[in-house]
Amino acid sequence: MHFCNPHPHNITMTLNQSNPDPLAGLRVLVTRPAHQSADFIAALRSLGAEPVAFPTIEIVPLEDTAPLDEAIRRINSPSSEGGYNWLVLTSANGVTAWWDRLEAAGLDARCLAGVKIAAIGPATAAALKQRSIIPDLVPEVYTAEGILEAFDRLGLVAGQRFLLARADIARRALAKGLVARGAHVDEIASYRTVPVSRGPLPPPVDIVTFTSSSTVQGFVNCLAGRSPAEILQPSRVVCIGPITAATAQELGVPVTVVAEEYTIEGLLATLKSLVQR
Repeated sequence: MHFCNPHPHNITMTLNQSNPDPLAGLRVLVTRPAHQSADFIAALRSLGAEPVAFPTIEIVPLEDTAPLDEAIRRINSPSSEGGYNWLVLTSANGVTAWWDRLEAAGLDARCLAGVKIAAIGPATAAALKQRSIIPDLVPEVYTAEGILEAFDRLGLVAGQRFLLARADIARRALAKGLVARGAHVDEIASYRTVPVSRGPLPPPVDIVTFTSSSTVQGFVNCLAGRSPAEILQPSRVVCIGPITAATAQELGVPVTVVAEEYTIEGLLATLKSLVQR
């Protein structure tokens, strides 16, 4: 783990360099949680789109924080006393939830001085940098499989103790992969992802965006048993990455295109290229 000065990330400025209105007149459904959608919505507006906020999930605190609090208490203890060599954070929400409990325990980043930190992608790394921490590892591919490949290149997994602080519904691929490589893994929920309770069906739009598997599941939950293919028949569906797209296909959601870079910036670039075809 390294400390740094925070450098907030600005999506809108990154994508406002060429044609200023490539999405002019298009209604784009934003399904990500309300507290995370402001930058994405602003970037869509800067590209001429009409964003339609329709959060399908929300992030809420754990009802029982005891397991996470105990892991935080011994994070920097010797391995023989239950400490960890690696802390793995797989989302910006995970970073926020971790720091909330860290502060509740009266601790700060100094307790992580002897621990290496892995962030699954640039958004997670940016959330850490806002807390003056540079992660030791960010994989080239922003998936559980990508982070396993990055650990394989390091060759330092066997015998290491890993703490995975994650969503309560996260995939088990990362934990299973680390265990298969000889690591000791504690996988502890740090926050909950719950569907948004809704009455009306999603409004008609030109494009629907999904930024996680849970946003897809939440969207399907909002359809009151109607077929996703029927509801989405006039729309194009864009997913942030292959894991999200795979979930969509499993749930009967037709996928038009998948972003090549699994980030919000990559999703926006994919939207621009989609309408230019």
